[in-house]
Amino acid sequence: MTLVAGVDSSTQSCKVVIRDAGTGALVRQGRAAHPEGTEVDPEAWWAALHEAVEAAGGLDDVAALSVAAQQHGMVCLDESGEVVRKALLWNDTRSARAAADLVDELGGPQAWAEAVGSVPVASFTVSKLRWLAEHEPDSARRTASVCLPHDWLTWRLGGAAGELVTDRGDASGTGYWSPATGSYREDLLQAAFGSVPQLPRVLGPRDGAGEVRLARSPVPGSTGTVPVPDGIRLAPGTGDNMAAALGVGARPGDVVVSIGTSGTAFAVAEEPSADPGGAVAGFADATGRFLPLVCTLNAARVLDAAARMLGVGLDRLDELALSAPPGAGGLVCVPYLEGERTPNLPDATGSLHGLTLATATPAHLARAAVEGMLCHLADAFDALGLDPARVLLVGGGARSQAVRRIAPAVFGRPVVVPEPGEYVADGAARQAAWLLAGSAEPPAWETGASERHEAGLADSVRARYAEVRSRG
Repeated sequence: MTLVAGVDSSTQSCKVVIRDAGTGALVRQGRAAHPEGTEVDPEAWWAALHEAVEAAGGLDDVAALSVAAQQHGMVCLDESGEVVRKALLWNDTRSARAAADLVDELGGPQAWAEAVGSVPVASFTVSKLRWLAEHEPDSARRTASVCLPHDWLTWRLGGAAGELVTDRGDASGTGYWSPATGSYREDLLQAAFGSVPQLPRVLGPRDGAGEVRLARSPVPGSTGTVPVPDGIRLAPGTGDNMAAALGVGARPGDVVVSIGTSGTAFAVAEEPSADPGGAVAGFADATGRFLPLVCTLNAARVLDAAARMLGVGLDRLDELALSAPPGAGGLVCVPYLEGERTPNLPDATGSLHGLTLATATPAHLARAAVEGMLCHLADAFDALGLDPARVLLVGGGARSQAVRRIAPAVFGRPVVVPEPGEYVADGAARQAAWLLAGSAEPPAWETGASERHEAGLADSVRARYAEVRSRG
């Protein structure tokens, strides 16, 4: 049996899965926590990877490895490869003003959509680089190269030597790489940052990124080395959403809704997209195709917050939500708890509307939280402008029974929930297996059982949410 490893270095944790390269069967896995916050020292990711690898039983028998990670994060390195400052993560909104300025300076959203397929918001790397240039000019001057979280981890696994590399999927989230042309827009980076640091070389979907090599002389500040042998082949890696599409086996015509720290709705497409309205990010995927995507900042943590308010666990939150009537008696939760990316409201807060003596119950609040989160994701789904036969529902939030049963009524389509798994890490592992196979398409792995849920469209729930949200 040939084994491959997939890494998911997400906002909250690092997951490692070891799978059979031929069938995709899970052999073992491990995980480790990441620190909280919207800016993190990348060395914390390296330490968590070390811990997760150990928890997964090591990599001595692994032939290839791929790293998937949270998109957009700004990792700045100096000439010696040291991290210049803590990485600003995708959910750090301090660069909202910088994003708006960049959009104006290029002539508006249409110009950006035509240039790179997406309109910058606070999440994008290009916006964070503008913020750095304006607010920390000394750090900007020290910056010799810029990369993303998955690029940096791949580079570290390769021995922290040689050139940085990335893939087209993750590069498409920077704001200075065009999926349509397959090239960097260094002119946009120059305009945003005032210079053009060294950028990672963009690998093709089946290209190798070298081999894992122990960093025997760690870069300054290193917490150590991951205990793996030399010679494991490194796949290009990719962004988390691109890996998730690989992990669930999404095909053209499907829409995937992922409920994690962030919420995303995305689809595999044959042609690049460019939405001048800015709601849809015109990303590339990890197979040579494209991945139009809508991202929200608030998803599964809306459920966490509601459970915390009610002093219950998530299982009890489900029970409460399912005991309340559809529409929660008119109680509506607008879940902009940490600002919002879609719509672009970085300073927004969440709100409850329709609170009366009748709706002031734990069950109504639980139902409103679930429906509010799903209505918010349904708006993201609608922005894609597609009419799929089914929606694939994945992510930690998809494990909620209330979410599974209410989602088809909110989306107005059958909802298929694949067998729970670490879809991002699984997609990375599948990419590693693809590198070994050298085939035209990724290997067709066996998938576990999935659940299908159906319900009639709850027009009144969506209408009430839209009414409340439009009030601002």
